[in-house]
Amino acid sequence: MKSTHDIVLASASPRRRELLERVGIPFRVVPSDIPEDERPGESPEEHVLRLSRDKAGEVAGRADIPGRWFIGSDTIVLRDGGILGKPADEAEAAAMLRSLSGREHRVLSGYAVHDRETGTTHADVVATRVRFKPLTAAEIAGYIATGEPMDKAGAYAIQGIGVFMVEAIDGSYTNVVGLPLCEVIAVLEKLGAVRLFDNPT
Repeated sequence: MKSTHDIVLASASPRRRELLERVGIPFRVVPSDIPEDERPGESPEEHVLRLSRDKAGEVAGRADIPGRWFIGSDTIVLRDGGILGKPADEAEAAAMLRSLSGREHRVLSGYAVHDRETGTTHADVVATRVRFKPLTAAEIAGYIATGEPMDKAGAYAIQGIGVFMVEAIDGSYTNVVGLPLCEVIAVLEKLGAVRLFDNPT
């Protein structure tokens, strides 16, 4: 992977950072200060798209931050049309996991790539369906005791211990982790920010 311009990830998420590192994209991390609030009347798709755009734009707007390409992203878990955020405590984590047990839910990630030089932003939303196996009370308690659910939307991490609950997924795996990598790289390539492979000639 070759990068022709500075790329900035506007997120403090270690999972998004690890995904970009995995494919060899050189970048820097500058977390956004945008609050992840919900607005009345906003659909889940509009919510993640707005936050992704705002995160990328907020960091790009800081004059002291060098770089040209700014990546923003936001991920939510949807159950019965309602957003499941990060659990406030263990009791809420348990309630979330019970509600997901034996059922299918959706994971939505918005992503945005802002080009500081042109002032344009390319953004979209990716959806993945995830089905959990039926969970026992002991499994839920044991998983919560690991501490992994506490800073995760929907109270689980598919890339961690939480994978034991996942019976099937339909769609992008990296989307569930927190960044739809295939789509983000495609945008970066299209805009000339990265080149996956050198020409063989």
